[in-house]
Amino acid sequence: MAVRETANSRPARHSRDDVAQAALRILDDFGLPDLTMRRLAASLDVQPSALYWHFPNKQTLLAEISDRIVSHNRAALRDDAEWSDRVRAEAAGLRDSLLAFRDGAEVVSSTFALGLGATAPLDRLTSAIESGGFDPETARRAAVALVHFVLGHVSHEQQRMQYDSLGVVADHASVAATGAEVGAAPGSGESPAEDFQFGVSLFVGGLERLAVAH
Repeated sequence: MAVRETANSRPARHSRDDVAQAALRILDDFGLPDLTMRRLAASLDVQPSALYWHFPNKQTLLAEISDRIVSHNRAALRDDAEWSDRVRAEAAGLRDSLLAFRDGAEVVSSTFALGLGATAPLDRLTSAIESGGFDPETARRAAVALVHFVLGHVSHEQQRMQYDSLGVVADHASVAATGAEVGAAPGSGESPAEDFQFGVSLFVGGLERLAVAH
């Protein structure tokens, strides 16, 4: 347990969950660059060394945070639903979870790349694709590609949100020329959500064509 001394000299203990929750609050308030072990320790009124009772390094802390992010408010279809609907639901659920936290896509992407955490969405997507009759290798490869798409798409969404919050806007002439709305991807006239759904539909359509070919 991480321990601090209170004003009455009685030790107050912080659990692993306390540390992870405090880290998520810092992430939401200040962003990933400011989520340091020193800042986290200060928010809990302990020495940085006390955090290592629960997390041996920052990478394991980020892995825990990633797991919590991808599990946030997850609501997927039942396992007996049509496989294509399950895939769409899992992809949309992952997007919603990432958007629920500041820099969510960046955090999950970094730990996913290192194989340290946030594997649940990949496993669920693999299972959904397999339920369409695809072999395990094809299902896994397709799931990896789709997870990469979701992470990349949401990363761009969140970057744009940050730019907008700072007052950084696209050149008005170029926006007028393309007809794009603020918040839409370059060259797109749709909302980020509609662009996302279109991209997921391309993946599903490609898998359907692959199934017919075999």
